[in-house]
Amino acid sequence: MIPLSVLDLSVVTTGTKPAAALRNSIDLARHVDGLGYVRYWLAEHHNLASVASPAPDIMIGQIAAVTQNIRVGSGGVMLPNHAPLVVAERFKMLEALFPGRIDLGLGRAPGTDGATAYALRSRLDKREGDDFLERLSELTLWETRDFPAGHPYNNVVAMPDDSPLPPIWLLGSSDYSSELAAQVGMGFAFAHHFASYDAVEALTHYRARFKPSGWRTTPHAILAIAAIAAETDAEAEKLASSADLNRLRRDRGQYLPLPDVEEALAYNYSAAERASIARNRSRLFVGSPATLMAKLQPMIAASQPDELMIITAVYDHDARKKSYSLLAEAFGLNGNAAA
Repeated sequence: MIPLSVLDLSVVTTGTKPAAALRNSIDLARHVDGLGYVRYWLAEHHNLASVASPAPDIMIGQIAAVTQNIRVGSGGVMLPNHAPLVVAERFKMLEALFPGRIDLGLGRAPGTDGATAYALRSRLDKREGDDFLERLSELTLWETRDFPAGHPYNNVVAMPDDSPLPPIWLLGSSDYSSELAAQVGMGFAFAHHFASYDAVEALTHYRARFKPSGWRTTPHAILAIAAIAAETDAEAEKLASSADLNRLRRDRGQYLPLPDVEEALAYNYSAAERASIARNRSRLFVGSPATLMAKLQPMIAASQPDELMIITAVYDHDARKKSYSLLAEAFGLNGNAAA
């Protein structure tokens, strides 16, 4: 059966402050490590009341220290916000501390609004336009040491120099990202949970055009989806009501903490809002394990991902853990400990 992984946003709720949300992430990572999930990625977002962690590298170290088997990585580091040397140093440190268990996922977006993006980058060099490819090239050069002769960076070493950069993954929601990942020969993770571009096309495109490189010899495609599982369809739908209301607010530019089920169920939805929720359900899979498997299998069969990465945002932390347990059982994971 296809391997399962986790994408975690350290979700803040109306009943869970940011500090508690960070501790919940650590608790969830321990939980899914025992269930047999293969990867746990943390996202980078800034100035969002709904997301507690702006620094995935810090969370990666904390989670890797309390887990045993699961790979831990960024999903991702928003490279335009950082000097490539800093990214290289931090992830080489993580690789030195937890060899063979770290992933470096990279994104092109700022992960925030325009003013916050400016504040993040105002003291960095003023590169014009989309400079992701330039930054990616510089990041890899800190590993390969292929700077041109006479380049000033030839005298700079990213420490610790006896530890390699961990595997690099490019994150995306469009054909550009799948094309770039294929051309540079890196892993690719597609964000179906918010993409408007077709997941099947993106993953097919990536595999067909993949060029072996020093980073990877074969393609590896991760399909990231949003899913909420419960014992029954009715229970799952109830849990999902929080996500439905949260999505409506996000579409209006309101990135608020995740509301509880009672608030979501009491909300007076208009016909247009209910139609919007129905459209969004093409990017959110909800139901009992049997229902979810029936919904997911056609997409898995068509896109042929090497791995399924699941993001589950529900109000109750125990319900979130239970959702991952039910999915692990449905997909036949071989857990390392009791759920």
